[in-house]
Amino acid sequence: MLGRAMVRTATCVYHFILLNWYIFLNYYVPQQGTIFQGGAQSKYLTLLNLLLQAVYFGVACLDDVLKRIKRKKDIKFITALRDLLFATLAFPVCTFVFLMFWTIFLYDRELVYPKLLDGILPAWLNHSVHTFILLFSLIEIILRPHQYPSKKTGLILLAVGSIGYISRVLWLHSKTGHWVYPVLAKLSPVGLAAFFFLSYSLTASLFLLGERLNHWKWDLSGRS
Repeated sequence: MLGRAMVRTATCVYHFILLNWYIFLNYYVPQQGTIFQGGAQSKYLTLLNLLLQAVYFGVACLDDVLKRIKRKKDIKFITALRDLLFATLAFPVCTFVFLMFWTIFLYDRELVYPKLLDGILPAWLNHSVHTFILLFSLIEIILRPHQYPSKKTGLILLAVGSIGYISRVLWLHSKTGHWVYPVLAKLSPVGLAAFFFLSYSLTASLFLLGERLNHWKWDLSGRS
């Protein structure tokens, strides 16, 4: 009993620390040079992910606090919202950002994070927005079970989010003549369609991976 209480307390503290960490990043990153000005927070998936993580951990903190105040195992709407956010957005998106960034970076960093940025942005900031995001989500899976939606619901919500972001990228290109990411300029129209489709397929696979990891960790332990 004492052990479970300690885990719940540690989870609550963890959520509070990460909420403040992501609030800090959402404030700090846009201050770092003109590259992050002019609506950058709504065009770069990396920055949108920071906002998404702040929202998720905010909801998780609210869930923790209400459970302690009301002494209940679940706060139906808030707990359901927390789980839905994590399953369909927070985990798949942060894992997608991690995989896509480092894959393209290792292939040709100029396509995603030009070397000139090394003199503008500190290394710790790059890892904060592209590396540690996955670590924090994996820890979240270990600390707290999540009720996943049906595969149909999850994949539909992911599709809606993906279409929304892709539409934003295409709209910005039509207005400015420039792609948000240099790698997109290298692709033909067919190549772009294939890239966007494969990106959604990868994100959908990450949703299924998150579900599998959640079940692997918690099916035998039950919810807490």
